[in-house]
Amino acid sequence: MNIEKNLHHIVDTIEKTKQENELSYDITIVAATKTQPFSLIEKIYSLGINNIGENRIQEAASKFGTFKDMPNIVRRFIGHLQSNKVNKFLEMFDTIDSIDSSKLANKINNKAATLKKSIPALLEINTSGDKNKKGFSPKLSDDIIHCMNLDHINVNGLMTLGPFSRDEDETRQAFVDLRKFSDTLNKEHGGEKLTNLSMGMSGDYVIGIQEGSTMVRVGTSLFGPRK
Repeated sequence: MNIEKNLHHIVDTIEKTKQENELSYDITIVAATKTQPFSLIEKIYSLGINNIGENRIQEAASKFGTFKDMPNIVRRFIGHLQSNKVNKFLEMFDTIDSIDSSKLANKINNKAATLKKSIPALLEINTSGDKNKKGFSPKLSDDIIHCMNLDHINVNGLMTLGPFSRDEDETRQAFVDLRKFSDTLNKEHGGEKLTNLSMGMSGDYVIGIQEGSTMVRVGTSLFGPRK
């Protein structure tokens, strides 16, 4: 496993895709470090990747204590957060990229208020329609507007997962739908509050970038298959 070589390939692919699509904005690479030891997180940090994505509170707790000597690290929660883990989440993470219900948003907001802090966040939108996936429906709703108006959560973008089928056309449509829904929400909200679109993982991040992604989550393409 050559992580440095893998990262160079990802960066080169992103830059090539940006050039082909005449994109000038930065694409954030989030390293999805589920099951990966701290030594590999340390390695990718040394290579310039400071956005670390974890989706399990208990696993993250065993790693994040060692981040003290890693300035500018951004600890992102990228999975489904159970409401009874909100306190632990706020202790360990800098942002959540996967708010999937107004109930969860309210709980984070209320706890953040007692801590006098504001939490950057993305709303998870189920654009593929897969019944087994979490997330809001890509339709204007009181729940979504409510989340965007909470005082202690700063919703700055949306996130979606490609369909389980991995069909390229279906994947592209799911990403197109997220971009269009973001535009709709910004119009409804009267500004450009939503600036981030997190769509695309190891197998489909090129399609995500082609359709407007500003953030990609890579795990297997960076670290190799999980053992």
